Amino acid sequence: MHESTTARAGGPGGRGGVAASLARAGAPAIVVADELETRYRSGDTEERIQVLGVLDRIVEEQAAPDLVRAVGIDLVRDALRTNDPRLVAAAMGPFAGRHLGDHDWRHGVVKLVFMGVPLAGVARLHERADDELARMAEDLAEEREAAGRPIPDDLRALLPAPAAAGSDASLEKGR
Repeated sequence: MHESTTARAGGPGGRGGVAASLARAGAPAIVVADELETRYRSGDTEERIQVLGVLDRIVEEQAAPDLVRAVGIDLVRDALRTNDPRLVAAAMGPFAGRHLGDHDWRHGVVKLVFMGVPLAGVARLHERADDELARMAEDLAEEREAAGRPIPDDLRALLPAPAAAGSDASLEKGR
């Protein structure tokens, strides 16, 4: 990153200012959306995490949030495509809990389990968990069991009630 981009992106010495500069009162949605995009795309991992962390608040503070929400969804989807557990975890915060579509949200949850990242930071997990997520969790648990790998507690918590309460043999039921 060259010097002017580093300064604009909140580089060394300026890291805490991401939320403050993005939440400028009265800034038009297009300016805020462009700033989010620029900071995320040109930032390092830490700055990307910061941008993902302020998305929900920024959208709520906008008078015309649709453009900002659309950019936020694109940024969350980008983070979910990475293999960096910190970015994936940050992507599944409050913004994703409120605005990410069911399909992408479920895949983000399963990716966190697959990566071994605790689900404690997933916003609205208990509100949004549904039968499809339980089915996906069951498939992942069966794959792990077949490979002789342990089934993490977070994955067990996503399983349908009979499977979560029963033995490993209960994974075979209902198939």
